[in-house]
Amino acid sequence: MATETANDTAGTGPLAGIRVIDAASFVAAPYCASILSEFGADVVKIEPPGSGDNMRRFGTPSAHPDGTLAWFSEGRNRRSVTLDLRVPEGAALFKRLVADADVLCENFRPGTLEKWGLGWDVLSALNPSLVMLRVSGYGQTGPYRDRPGFARIGHAVGGLAYLAGMPGGTPVTPGSTTLGDYATGLYGTVGVLVALRHRDRTGEGQVVDLALYESVFRLLDELAPAYAATGTVRGREGVLSGFGCPLGHFRAADGQWVAVACLEDAHFARLAGAMGRPELAAADAWGRAEARRAARGEVDRAVADWIAGLARDDLMARCDAADAPVAPIQDVADLFADRHLRARGFLEPIDEPLTGETLLVPGAMPRLSETPGRIHSPGPALGADTDAVLHDLLGLSDEEIADLRQKGVV
Repeated sequence: MATETANDTAGTGPLAGIRVIDAASFVAAPYCASILSEFGADVVKIEPPGSGDNMRRFGTPSAHPDGTLAWFSEGRNRRSVTLDLRVPEGAALFKRLVADADVLCENFRPGTLEKWGLGWDVLSALNPSLVMLRVSGYGQTGPYRDRPGFARIGHAVGGLAYLAGMPGGTPVTPGSTTLGDYATGLYGTVGVLVALRHRDRTGEGQVVDLALYESVFRLLDELAPAYAATGTVRGREGVLSGFGCPLGHFRAADGQWVAVACLEDAHFARLAGAMGRPELAAADAWGRAEARRAARGEVDRAVADWIAGLARDDLMARCDAADAPVAPIQDVADLFADRHLRARGFLEPIDEPLTGETLLVPGAMPRLSETPGRIHSPGPALGADTDAVLHDLLGLSDEEIADLRQKGVV
């Protein structure tokens, strides 16, 4: 639907011509907009005048007050427009922008846009082909819809935090990351693309309603069917797991850690070969999964003792030679030094004009052979594109824009 303008920065990817209005904040819904932008969609970021997206203040500070390192990475490929949606003039301009858009991403508390006269009923009447992504902690319906929700809340309610940590210990957030936000952004991207496909066939838009806890819950393999069938409540298993043996994390002689993942008998046979003890994988020893499970403590101790006697690099050389499923547990410094990651070119440099620095950020995903995604700009300065967007897309004059700015609408 969106028409090309001289100021479009989206490029010519497979989603060129798709305009996304990103009225969300932090990670989940904006992450969907970021993925779409990497493949050519034109993303117009709507931010509150004066303060902007809270993501600008999240994470490690940069050399510029307009954004942290997290903002410059996650705010990629956008045009920033300041607009106060709470006032009638701001809401009216927002409606005009949405009327010519393909996708709207928002993550306000359910009912907030409706309170401002910007609910689905109003916006879909203006633009019947609109796809509206709505992200919240608990979804647009249900008794918890009005509760606040963030990734850590989604991890808790969705069942992930209960599984993470040592047996009998405090539940933890895996990696202390906003995993639930990113997972929801990915599901949001899938939902938006499916809805656009439906729109292209029928002309009809629709709402994509996502709850953070549901995205988290969907990632937990057999948790739901196992409980429904057997009443089993899986608890925290620490560094080991009941899904295989050996399956866990082990410490090498130099203090470094590795992950071992023997999910099949053939995997253990390769590991036993790397250990120089192929007899451990014999049929009358631990060659079958049920035998390893029955002797889990002995198996894990044998593997742990062997790993503890080798430095990690030596261990990895032996395991690679035997095709054993073992990998180093890497910190970010390891990742930056990893020759495989460098060969794949996953870390991309982008010039940050606000600070004059070159940043390294995670590249576009997924990796497509013919139409790869790209990062053409870091997170912009707050309101950097307000005048251009209001002038080019809505036809406002310089005088009208100056009046709006004087009133605090933009």
